[in-house]
Amino acid sequence: MESTIIGEFASRREAELAVEHVVQECGVARGDIFVQPVGAANSSGTRPAGADVKAAPTPEGKQRLEGEIEVSVDFHGDGPDKIAEALKGAGAKTVRTE
Repeated sequence: MESTIIGEFASRREAELAVEHVVQECGVARGDIFVQPVGAANSSGTRPAGADVKAAPTPEGKQRLEGEIEVSVDFHGDGPDKIAEALKGAGAKTVRTE
């Protein structure tokens, strides 16, 4: 069965970690995984993490963190539960199948 499993993440770091889990634990090809902002606002998430957090002083202006990051996985086969669990394990706030 073909479906798309979608997880929403608060930070880019969590989304990137989810991609690694899906590739390594579930054997999904990277070409079947897509990362994008949920809305048109940005692609940094709602919470700074990893490379988005700097020890240097805050630059002028405020960093815009306005939307979730979406990781979608095109799945071809049976048992998408393992992919959904990998997304949740990496910090997905929600997971749905389309």
